[in-house]
Amino acid sequence: MPSGLVVSAHAADFVWRAGGAIALYAEKGYDMTVVCLSYGERGESAKLWRQSGTTMDQVKAARRAEAEEAAAILGAEVRFLDIGDYPLRVSDDTLYELADLIQAKRPEFILSHSRQDPYNFDHPLATHVAQEARVIAQAHGHNPQADVIGAPGVFLFEPHQPEQCNWKPQVFLNIDSVWEKKYQAFQTMAAQEHLWEYYTRVALQRGVQAKRNSGKPITYAEAYERVFPLVTEEFL
Repeated sequence: MPSGLVVSAHAADFVWRAGGAIALYAEKGYDMTVVCLSYGERGESAKLWRQSGTTMDQVKAARRAEAEEAAAILGAEVRFLDIGDYPLRVSDDTLYELADLIQAKRPEFILSHSRQDPYNFDHPLATHVAQEARVIAQAHGHNPQADVIGAPGVFLFEPHQPEQCNWKPQVFLNIDSVWEKKYQAFQTMAAQEHLWEYYTRVALQRGVQAKRNSGKPITYAEAYERVFPLVTEEFL
């Protein structure tokens, strides 16, 4: 079975930015796996922390439940590494764990964050780790008993403020057929309800651009930046 991997810094990032891709490829029969490096418990759970008496364990449990429900809607398995956020710090053990997962899953593609984000340093670190783990998984000396992977494409999903992140949309993915699933997944993210409308507008805007660049009747789209060149035997 073909597979795809999403490396998300926090428990909700994969929903806003790649929920359409996850649902679309899950419907195509791909084994989709989401790795949440953290729950976003410190920096991305303000609504929960405003409740009197809230504890860290309660916040983590709430964010985990949201992400599990969202992943189920989208058709993905979700794994939590729980390494903390704000700041996100990644040990070699975590890096090797992710590399081992990449070797085991052998994904056709990997999705993660932009390479820069002056508003959130967890995001570029997450994508650096995803790409470094990919390189380790290609090394013959890492787990010599296991088969090294090939060269899965890496696509960087849209940051919250792309102009400030030096991120450029290079791939538009038509998500019309799975938009309702993505929006349903939005609604599981009660801790960040303020983002539901924002990312609906983003999907509509990218849909307009996808339509303009393809001539196809597209309403909702996700945009991605490529890390590696496209290798093909034909242009179209």
